[in-house]
Amino acid sequence: MPDNLTTFYLMAALVMIIIGLSKGGLGGLLGATATPLMALVMPADQVIGLLLPVLMIADLFAIAAHWRKWDWRLVRLLLPGALLGVVVGTVLIENAPTHTLRVIIGVITLLFTIYKLLEARLKLAGRYQGRDWHGLLAGTMAGFASSVAHTGGPPISIYLLLQDLVPRIFVATTALFFALLNWMKVPFYAYAGLFHFDQLARILWLLPLLPLSVLAGRWLAVRINKVAFERMITVLLAITALLLIFE
Repeated sequence: MPDNLTTFYLMAALVMIIIGLSKGGLGGLLGATATPLMALVMPADQVIGLLLPVLMIADLFAIAAHWRKWDWRLVRLLLPGALLGVVVGTVLIENAPTHTLRVIIGVITLLFTIYKLLEARLKLAGRYQGRDWHGLLAGTMAGFASSVAHTGGPPISIYLLLQDLVPRIFVATTALFFALLNWMKVPFYAYAGLFHFDQLARILWLLPLLPLSVLAGRWLAVRINKVAFERMITVLLAITALLLIFE
């Protein structure tokens, strides 16, 4: 456990709320802060294993909210690459020192921030000719980033944006893909010894924050100024990434 238990529990509670709010409708940009924030108070390799069960529980709420609204064909195209990405990411986790993992999480978070700054331009991109192998590529990138830092959103968002989906199908397809991806990571994390159930047991009492935060996220999603909110979170992501990289 980290030396400062109060800081650990406060950060764990904040991360639970962040994950719930993001699953409730405030978007993956907010959820992307969870891993880097937690990595500020405990070793990066322990953060990855600690947050996966939390994310899997939160996935249940996201799947229930968008049940059967997804595009299963697109999910099938993404999953083989996701498996490859998880394998590569797990090999990296097993062999990289904790400090290196911390820097990698910071770099991935910084790349996520850059993606958000360029997202509007991606939406205005020219005509797109879809190919099945594009799903393989996007899935591989997402699987790798998700296995290392639980931050696989950008490649999936780019890929699905180019499919010209209606918002409900976009959100539902994203939710299903990451729910399946998180289950895919379980045997690999177990093999790499990333699960620390004693630490997970210490934060079980915080789990009620997840459904409460999901409900709050649904309520806020239709009331908050999303442009100002995303700008604020983008700044937070950038600062957190730089702290992880240069501390």
